[in-house]
Amino acid sequence: MTNKQPIEVFMPPNMLKAKVGSGGLDSGAIKRAEQAFEDLRQEFADWIVEDVNRLVQRRDLYQALTNDATLSDLYRSSHDLRGQAATFDFPMVARVAASLCKLTDDTTYGLELPITLINAHVDAIKVIVRDGIKDPSDQIASTLAVELERQVNAYLEKQGRA
Repeated sequence: MTNKQPIEVFMPPNMLKAKVGSGGLDSGAIKRAEQAFEDLRQEFADWIVEDVNRLVQRRDLYQALTNDATLSDLYRSSHDLRGQAATFDFPMVARVAASLCKLTDDTTYGLELPITLINAHVDAIKVIVRDGIKDPSDQIASTLAVELERQVNAYLEKQGRA
C-alpha cells in the first residue's frame, strides 16, 4: 500500500539580505573609524605608560612589604599589562608580563620570590616601552624575553611548581 502525497518545498525569505542591504561598504564609515583609531593612538601611549608606572609602584610596594596582598597587587598589574599590551601594540611587553604573571601567579605557596627576577621583568617592561620596541622579532627584546622565561621556569621547577 503506497501513500502518495504531494511534496511541497518551502523556501523561507532571506531576511538578513533585506536588513543588510546590498552588502556595499560605507567608505565614509571606514575612514571615520580609522581616524578615531588614530586619535586613540596617542591615548594608548599614555595608557601603557600609566600601566607601567602602576607596575613599578606595586613592585616597589611588594619589595618594601612582602606579603600576599602586595604580591597579589603585583600579579594583577602584570596581568593587566599582559592583556592590554597587544592592544597598545607592544607584544614584547605582553610576553614579558606573561612571564612575570607565571612567576607571581599563585600566592598560596608562600614562596619567597626572587626580587631580582621580579626587578628584571619590571625593568625589561620599562625599557621596551621607553624605547618603543613594538616589533616582536626585535633580537635584543626577544633574547631578553627568552632568558626571563627560562629563569622563571628554572625557579618554578626548583620549587616544585613547574
